Amino acid sequence: MPTEKKISSASDCINSMVEGSELKKVRSNSRIYHRYFLLDADMQSLRWEPSKKDSEKAKIDIKSIKEVRTGKNTDIFRSNGISDQISEDCAFSVIYGENYESLDLVANSADVANIWVTGLRYLISYGKHTLDMLESSQDNMRTSWVSQMFSEIDVDNHGHITLCNAVQCIRNLNPGLKTSKIELKFKELHKSKDKAGTEVTKEEFIEVFHELCTRPEIYFLLVQFSSNKEFLDTKDLMMFLEAEQGVAHINEEISLEIIHKYEPSKEGQEKGWLSIDGFTNYLMSPDCYIFDPEHKKVCQDMKQPLSHYFINSSHNTYLIEDQFRGPSDITGYIRALKMGCRSVELDVWDGPDNEPVIYTGHTMTSQIVFRSVIDIINKYAFFASEYPLILCLENHCSIKQQKVMVQHMKKLLGDKLYTTSPNVEESYLPSPDVLKGKILIKAKKLSSNCSGVEGDVTDEDEGAEMSQRMGKENVEQPNNVPVKRFQLCKELSELVSICKSVQFKEFQVSFQVQKYWEVCSFNEVLASKYANENPGDFVNYNKRFLARVFPSPMRIDSSNMNPQDFWKCGCQIVAMNFQTPGLMMDLNIGWFRQNGNCGYVLRPAIMREEVSFFSANTKDSVPGVSPQLLHIKIISGQNFPKPKGSGAKGDVVDPYVYVEIHGIPADCAEQRTKTVHQNGDAPIFDESFEFQINLPELAMVRFVVLDDDYIGDEFIGQYTIPFECLQTGYRHVPLQSLTGEVLAHASLFVHVAITNRRGGGKPHKRGLSVRKGKKSREYASLRTLWIKTVDEVFKNAQPPIRDATDLRENMQNAVVSFKELCGLSSVANLMQCMLAVSPRFLGPDNTPLVVLNLSEQYPTMELQGIVPEVLKKIVTTYDMMIQSLKALIENADAVYEKIVHCQKAAMEFHEHLHSIGTKEGLKERKLQKAVESFTWNITILKGQADLLKYAKNETLENLKQIHFAAVSCGLNKPGTENTDVQKPRRSLEVIPEKANDETGE
Repeated sequence: MPTEKKISSASDCINSMVEGSELKKVRSNSRIYHRYFLLDADMQSLRWEPSKKDSEKAKIDIKSIKEVRTGKNTDIFRSNGISDQISEDCAFSVIYGENYESLDLVANSADVANIWVTGLRYLISYGKHTLDMLESSQDNMRTSWVSQMFSEIDVDNHGHITLCNAVQCIRNLNPGLKTSKIELKFKELHKSKDKAGTEVTKEEFIEVFHELCTRPEIYFLLVQFSSNKEFLDTKDLMMFLEAEQGVAHINEEISLEIIHKYEPSKEGQEKGWLSIDGFTNYLMSPDCYIFDPEHKKVCQDMKQPLSHYFINSSHNTYLIEDQFRGPSDITGYIRALKMGCRSVELDVWDGPDNEPVIYTGHTMTSQIVFRSVIDIINKYAFFASEYPLILCLENHCSIKQQKVMVQHMKKLLGDKLYTTSPNVEESYLPSPDVLKGKILIKAKKLSSNCSGVEGDVTDEDEGAEMSQRMGKENVEQPNNVPVKRFQLCKELSELVSICKSVQFKEFQVSFQVQKYWEVCSFNEVLASKYANENPGDFVNYNKRFLARVFPSPMRIDSSNMNPQDFWKCGCQIVAMNFQTPGLMMDLNIGWFRQNGNCGYVLRPAIMREEVSFFSANTKDSVPGVSPQLLHIKIISGQNFPKPKGSGAKGDVVDPYVYVEIHGIPADCAEQRTKTVHQNGDAPIFDESFEFQINLPELAMVRFVVLDDDYIGDEFIGQYTIPFECLQTGYRHVPLQSLTGEVLAHASLFVHVAITNRRGGGKPHKRGLSVRKGKKSREYASLRTLWIKTVDEVFKNAQPPIRDATDLRENMQNAVVSFKELCGLSSVANLMQCMLAVSPRFLGPDNTPLVVLNLSEQYPTMELQGIVPEVLKKIVTTYDMMIQSLKALIENADAVYEKIVHCQKAAMEFHEHLHSIGTKEGLKERKLQKAVESFTWNITILKGQADLLKYAKNETLENLKQIHFAAVSCGLNKPGTENTDVQKPRRSLEVIPEKANDETGE
């Protein structure tokens, strides 16, 4: 099929189908046949050849087609042994005949599949009137608008305008287009007509505009929701916003507001119609960006202890290049503070004229005056965030210059300094909310029994370590540096309150003697050792104490460590070299966007709760956390720039996209699209990927666009976003450069869906649904402590855990079964299911064959006379789904209470577990194992209770979606609409992992 001409209307689709294309015909016996399919010129039937059948049998009458499904959503596709090898985006099915038979086809590209789906749906809608509709005035709204723009330039009615004016006008409408590309398109058109001169006629202007400013992927999306019109009316737009974008509380007034805001034609604004251009404007606007705007402001609980947050942190903030020879400059502090950094580093040494200076000692970095840095910090400390700023003082000054440091800080920072002594009766640090507008000093402090004006403290000299290493080739113990001691004045010590620097010894010692206001710093190498060898202890340590991790001094080029390696252990202050761009800084910048870029991100509950089991290196699902399935379709790209420094290929760009998942080891994954050759302006990828996310609260998604080159692939752009900030539906991803600047007009167009593990994903394998019946169902397992009284309590929890699992999985399995019969994948929501199935419920005269009685909480389907068997099957499956929803709603609370009761009963043993275990004869390793098993069991109980609660909320949401879809489609039984039902929340939204209310711990 010719694809050189861009598809911009139903007429283009019909013409392509008449020309025909090769498609693969899929049969249930796992066989695939290559056939040439085409639409008869009279548009009455669909034919294929060659075929062993009589030519009159190798066809389907258009009027017999019931529906056209996208994806692999028929029994033949699901049961085909090679289904996994078939692209979801290239597959579609024609459902025809009274018995709803399926013709299952696979196109060579998603673009070709979209042409057939759009054309066939158009033919089904308009039948023998298709030609009349194609020649009608439906698309005149767009043509009239473009003609009017031409006339505004051609003020003297010459019938032509200059090439320069034509190019400028199109570029104004689509700023991402290159001037050279527009000029070339006009010249090619003139050449094809053997036309001399450069004047542009109205017809030429309209043709080039349609060719350059129509995005086929958006056109195909528009006609899905427009009932095959060339525009969306207010009701179509409402349906798109509710079913696909998950926008709640939508009405016709809001739809009209969107149309008035984004529709460029006056006619469209007056009639309430959104053309392809208005729809494109809307989808490319910030309203449809992938980042959830709720996270652009502070949206997390800021009243938790300081140790419960990840803190945006800078290492060697004063450096603007490498950390051995690079210059020091106050702009390093300005940049970091403007980016929301809440922990900056000051490496202070004696300077000339009794003025302390900042630089990396024992290196060739330049120096800046301490006073000027404090002045800049005073000006910018709360520029991007009102929450506390931590100054990490690496003090190497003499007593005399330490006193100068104190004078400068007191004079310039004044009341912003937080010097309140820690409350020894407390167990945790104050919250960011309490510390708003305050500056905390993290430094060494004299012990409380030091009575003089000065005393000895240890000196952790990072620069000396680096200097030592520069001359050594084989170093195996980068933390084995001799500890020096130096004098500390009392005045400086008194400025340190709740961030006293101490040296880490080992976890068991810290658990017994470390005070909550004491902070340990870990060299990256040592922190990595603990993360790998003591992951559970590291997580538990960070529940109470602040831990700062700084890059290895051997990173003399100021490269960055991976912050995720330490966030997964709960380390709060992971210090990054802000001056060094790349993947690691992309992760850091992206991560701290999720809470209004305030520099503080609340850690996952499983990392905060006193009794919870979590190992940083888990390569499996996390106990008590429901895995989520992330479905991402990379549809297209727009206006990719040529990579910087790339000259070998001229202006040619061969882009491909990587989708990366960063998080705990179990979640780390990546997938890539195919390369689209020689198209950086509007490449079409149309590839879908699926990722299981086991700990959503710690996961990030990174989109990377690269230029495929035989010498070495070049970086084009990237965008990094926390999983929790993803908006579902059709979204644009604004790309950023290597240094973090937004690339003008460059973006990816994607579709995002999120489902739970058992309700979504790959539901079939070799024809068998992977829904687990009770016999093969996996239930959460509790561990034996070998402490009889405690084990009895946990034993009582097993039955309600099984009941909770059955309620959830029965509901999820029933929903998946209904989705399959509706012809949709597990990614769909129930509103989309009802919309898909509603046309089948209408008889030949458009009277409903099935209606929904909405008068009660659980909507029932009622048959209106005799209906085909296939519809009876849908009604039966729907009834089974409703029964499973009802069972969950009516039983969830009682089961939830039983689980919580067992959890409370077990927690009664928590404080005295060691002594109880000792009395039972457990020693050392066995006792430690019993404590670990207790924590595991409590985590499981809390998780199972939470999962059941969220399943109930999900079920209530499903009922709302059914209700509103029935009303929207006119399938509700007259007089039965339940006005008490509230609008659905954002569809396909991830259910939060942890609730705010108490669960009895």
